[in-house]
Amino acid sequence: MGSTYLFPWRKRVESDGDVGPVGERALVYIVSKYAEQARVPDLSPHGLRHRFGYRMAHTVPLHRVAQLMGHDSLDTTLRYVRGTQQDLQQSVETIAWA
Repeated sequence: MGSTYLFPWRKRVESDGDVGPVGERALVYIVSKYAEQARVPDLSPHGLRHRFGYRMAHTVPLHRVAQLMGHDSLDTTLRYVRGTQQDLQQSVETIAWA
């Protein structure tokens, strides 16, 4: 999408009073702050973004997930439809007990 901001639609008040997008440093600070308060280890904006894409890929068509994630190629978005080890194990168990 060409933006240098992770979340250009989210607004924050800048030092001069203007409203601007949330940059990477601010986002890392916000996520770290609340992760520490919630006692959630190893939480990062990247991890949250990946989880968002993974969860969306289960209910939203892949081309829409690509658009939401700002991917130019569906190949990039395919990482979100690959099953985790837990997903694969659950699939095997579903077949085994059917």
